[in-house]
Amino acid sequence: MKLAASLFERVQAAAQAAAQQLDLDAADVAVVLGSGLGGVADRLAQARRVPYASLPGFPETTVAGHPGQLVSGQLGGRRVVLLCGRVHGYEGYPASEVGFGVRVVAALGARTLIVTNAAGGVDPTMQPGEIVGISDHINLTGASPLTGPNDERLGPRFVDMTDAYDPRLRALAAAAAPATLGRPLREAIYAGMAGPAYETPAEVRLLRTLGAGLVGMSTVHEVITARHAGLSVLGLSLVANPAAGVNPGPLRHEDVTRAAAAGADALGRMVGAVAGGLPLP
Repeated sequence: MKLAASLFERVQAAAQAAAQQLDLDAADVAVVLGSGLGGVADRLAQARRVPYASLPGFPETTVAGHPGQLVSGQLGGRRVVLLCGRVHGYEGYPASEVGFGVRVVAALGARTLIVTNAAGGVDPTMQPGEIVGISDHINLTGASPLTGPNDERLGPRFVDMTDAYDPRLRALAAAAAPATLGRPLREAIYAGMAGPAYETPAEVRLLRTLGAGLVGMSTVHEVITARHAGLSVLGLSLVANPAAGVNPGPLRHEDVTRAAAAGADALGRMVGAVAGGLPLP
């Protein structure tokens, strides 16, 4: 009886298929695009696309605003691979599968990961449409993508998360912000929640007490996976709405994707500026 493929073997198979279908030798930078942010892909030159469904073992997205495509092309003078859409734990995927796409782009050669999301503003001064740099995160999902046996071919057993969000990349983003966003780049701590229910006002007050300025249902597992794989990480949140209780009114996913799509152009400018500011390999 044939044994099930290991995670390492699955990652390698998906990466080889992606490289062939995208005609890609290697990538410099990878970007994870969150809810409604797929329009960033329109900024790529010489873009080539492949659906996740055509890559062996690649988990498929099921949430509106996540098209489920791997896109490669040129941006900011660098070879960029975009993960257009992500999977989430609330879709039924274990945390290790949430990080699968990050492992694939690492296998394609990317050493820098820019992870984006549409987030709720826990900090009441944050305005919908504002792009905020992630300075650190709090993983409140109750899960880790590194749980279980460790394969040293993917990364070490224990991972230092002191500088999970690379100070050098954060400085690049801050320097690029006035020209690309027309304003300074604020930073905040991102709280990762399990979802899919939005947080209650009481939970948002708790997050504020813990020091979080942003909240969402993604990102933390991808960042842990990226650090396990040795990638440097920049995190950017587009504030889609005030978190529950900050302003009156219900929270709806269609409002999140609409706000994110409206901010995708500015986010694309920022991603291109950061990619272009990276030293050549």
